[in-house]
Amino acid sequence: MMEKIKMLDVVALMKEVPDKGLKKGQVGTVVEEWAPGVFEVEFSNKQGQAIAFLAAEEKDLLLLHFEPVAA
Repeated sequence: MMEKIKMLDVVALMKEVPDKGLKKGQVGTVVEEWAPGVFEVEFSNKQGQAIAFLAAEEKDLLLLHFEPVAA
């Protein structure tokens, strides 16, 4: 079963978004759900300052896990 993305989840971007300065693999935090499967993601630098916001479809995001999960 595939886990659904939700608020405050940490995700990785699965595609380039050059106009926002974002590369594939960039890590961000979900800060809003605009519609089913569409999320606002905040991308920050190492100092915690926001560098970009992006409304992204779930298909363009990879949910990251920090603890073991059943496959």
